[in-house]
Amino acid sequence: MKFFKEFRKQEVLVLLYRIFLAYFFYQIARFLFWYFNRDLIKVDSVADYFSLSYHGTAFDTTAILYVNALFILLSIIPVVINTKKVYQKILFWIYFITNGIAYAMNFGDFIYFRFSQTRLTSAAFQVAQHETNIFKVFTASFMQNPFVLLWFVILMSLWVFLYKRVKITESRPVKLVPYFIWSVLTLCIVAVLAVGGIRGDFRHSTRPINLVDANRFAKIPSQGNMVLNSTFSFFRTLGTNNFKEVHFVDEKFIDENIQPYKQYDRKVQNKPNIVIFIVESFSREYSGAFNKDKNIKDYVSYTPFMDSLATESLIFPNTFANGRQSIHGMSSVLAGIPSLTDAFTSSPYSNQKIQSIVSVCNELGYDTSFYHGAPNGSMGFFGFGNILGFKHYFGKTEYNNDKDFDGMWAIWDEPFLQYFAENVGKPQPFMATVFTASSHHPFKIPEKYNGKFKKGPSQMHEPIQYTDYSIKKYFETAKKQPWFNNTIFVFTGDHTNEIYYPEYEKAMNRFAVPMILYSPNPEYNLKGVNQEFAQQIDIYPTLADLVGYHKKIRSWGRSLVSDKKYPAIIANSDGGVEQFIIGDYIYRFDGKEVVGIFDKKDLGLEKNLMESLKNTQEIQKGKLICKAWYQDYMNRVINRKMY
Repeated sequence: MKFFKEFRKQEVLVLLYRIFLAYFFYQIARFLFWYFNRDLIKVDSVADYFSLSYHGTAFDTTAILYVNALFILLSIIPVVINTKKVYQKILFWIYFITNGIAYAMNFGDFIYFRFSQTRLTSAAFQVAQHETNIFKVFTASFMQNPFVLLWFVILMSLWVFLYKRVKITESRPVKLVPYFIWSVLTLCIVAVLAVGGIRGDFRHSTRPINLVDANRFAKIPSQGNMVLNSTFSFFRTLGTNNFKEVHFVDEKFIDENIQPYKQYDRKVQNKPNIVIFIVESFSREYSGAFNKDKNIKDYVSYTPFMDSLATESLIFPNTFANGRQSIHGMSSVLAGIPSLTDAFTSSPYSNQKIQSIVSVCNELGYDTSFYHGAPNGSMGFFGFGNILGFKHYFGKTEYNNDKDFDGMWAIWDEPFLQYFAENVGKPQPFMATVFTASSHHPFKIPEKYNGKFKKGPSQMHEPIQYTDYSIKKYFETAKKQPWFNNTIFVFTGDHTNEIYYPEYEKAMNRFAVPMILYSPNPEYNLKGVNQEFAQQIDIYPTLADLVGYHKKIRSWGRSLVSDKKYPAIIANSDGGVEQFIIGDYIYRFDGKEVVGIFDKKDLGLEKNLMESLKNTQEIQKGKLICKAWYQDYMNRVINRKMY
């Protein structure tokens, strides 16, 4: 017994019990949340409920570790007096004050969810700060729903009772050296487990779980709220929400100059299949087809197949990404939603009904699918794909052959694209998106291809050649499929990566991605070079036009193949300031005012023309258009008008 006393077995086991209690009561809160809102969150069976609850455990883990970090540290830190009654009393109050506040968030959400249709986030602070009667609203809500408060009191009382049922017996270590050694080891183990728990897992290939990831496990978007807990959603969005409604111009100005709704009238008899390639880190810098007029000294292309395909396609050599990360590329390309200072996909507003090329194709009877060879939770694609409404998701799990795993991120591009080519097209028409993965850090290629591709001065040059080769092999297989001849293919990059040529070090060219529209069917007339400025968010309306969708669509982009001329406004953000290309100028906007104006040929943003042009009519209108666009974006995102 003395041996175990030095190794703190009692304290560790009691700590595990106390943390287990938090999991237990979070599951009860989840059930009550669903029960109070069961008319808003449809669950078809007991099995579905338990599946959602089980997957919610990962989000509970993050929340519980956030809330109990101090309690856990104080429980195992080697201060010798840990088992004393006074010390345990202090731990008791720390535990229940922190957990009580966090648990109350979930109960408040039983009521709040009915109004917000989303879990509690830090955005609630913005709502509250504009209300002077918030306490009255809060009190009235609980008066109208007394059972919520009653259940909270009952469950907190039960929690206290169960906590006190298992007590720590006071003892003092005799041998301090093993006591301190074991304590330090325990702290290290707990720290490692806590990092994994807060992130959501230990895999390098996945980012920390976020709100959007809850939809990986949901059949319909509303069920994502059941997977989440309010503590998680609040902490994950704390300090990250720059989404705020603004009022710069009237709606008439927005309707006339932004035209957030577009409508096309193309007649299409035999609806085309759609295949969208979002190529990981596919910077425009790497592809010769997009650099013929750039006058770059000693330029070398690293995408020979894409260059050859471009000669048979409609290409846009002045295309810009609308975000900075892979998940931003997905929302921009498929839903026409750019990422500003804060990304829409990691915002408190991501879990809402969104019109996109996916919803348009679903409405037209297409079979829709998303392919990404990484673990199914990687990058948040699975969850956001469910929000968009993809009927099928194919990832590393569905591929089911880890021999082709690159050991870091995903299935190698070549075998996964072969799988993609052979797996799609069974029902037609279909719309399929594939997100490649191999052209990424740590810049590796399969061993069997070592020496096949030229290294180049950048680490990216070899893997981008491998991806280009993989796409070539994909086309060799796709051409044999019965669906190939009536298919429109779209190629773009999610974002840029390593830069070698000075031309692409320019501020705006850090967003420079290619865009290729190709079809073997001459009916679509996708040939030539269009030098107009384009962007990822133009892809959604362009495809909606090409498939013959005649209803209005919500889009800040425009069809690039229509005779209808809608405003061409390029939008993105460097993470601190929003950037717009309007007419002949680039505008930098801080959310309140335009802070810089540059000639659109000045992609390095080197010469600010603010002072010299401030009184011209074009610039004054351009400033208003920046504000109008930003106002409309914020209004639609915050007030859930994305459909």
